[in-house]
Formats: sequence, C-alpha cells, structure tokens
Amino acid sequence: MATTKQLLGSKGDSKNYSIASTDTVLKALDIMAEANISAVMVTENERIIGIFTERDYSRKCELNGLSAKNTTVRDLMTEQMMTVTTDTSMDQCMRLMNQYHIRHLPIIDNDTMIGMVSMRDVVDTLLSERESEIKGLENYILGSGFAT
Repeated sequence: MATTKQLLGSKGDSKNYSIASTDTVLKALDIMAEANISAVMVTENERIIGIFTERDYSRKCELNGLSAKNTTVRDLMTEQMMTVTTDTSMDQCMRLMNQYHIRHLPIIDNDTMIGMVSMRDVVDTLLSERESEIKGLENYILGSGFAT
C-alpha cells in the first residue's frame, strides 16, 4: 500500500505553494493558475494558518458580492485543515477526503509542511495499485507467472 511519502517521491513538482494571508484573492488565483493547481497554503509570519482553494473562491467570493481584487485571502480561506503524515496510506487519505468532503491534504512532518496530496493524486495511485493487483491475479489464475 502506497504512502504519501512514496507519492511525493514520484510526483514531478515538489514545490509547496503558499501565499500570505494579507495578499489578495486575485494574487492567489494567479499563482494557482500559473502552477496549474487548485489550492495554496496560507501563511502568516511564515506559519501556515490555513488553506485557500478554488472551492473557497467559488463559494465565498463572487457569490457573496466580493471582488477578488479587493478581498484578502484571509477573508476566504479555510482555517480548519485535515493533515496527514508521510506514513499515511492512500486508503487513509481517501477516507479522510470522503469523510470531510475535501480535495487536498497537506503532508506534515515535524511541524513542517513537506507537500500536498490532491484527490487526483490519491485516485491515480489507488487505481494504479488496483490495476497491478488485478493483473497479478489474472496472471496467477491463467498460470502465466507473476509479471505485471
């Protein structure tokens, strides 16, 4: 069973994206668009205090008559975050994401964020694992060895 540590090792982009709580929502959206991501960590005095996602923007900004140009990230961010460690399995990540209806899990090691797992990362990893298991079982049943 793959862990978040193994996932981080296989991800191409290991950069952690963050934005100051006093920055505008527009700046956060620019960062997310440029990096092709849908969430950034929010910092204050170099300490993580929340997460800002596309969902925060779509549900809390324009629908409430706010402007991305004039609204700070702090006003819309999600403060209560679920986090995982490097030993957390992909199945555990999926359960957390389903239970709390979230799409991103920061990975924390010794009080430091070392990465983030997205729903897409988890689904891709779990599908790959299941396909490998199925292939192994098919090979066993057909007597063709254990090649994957």
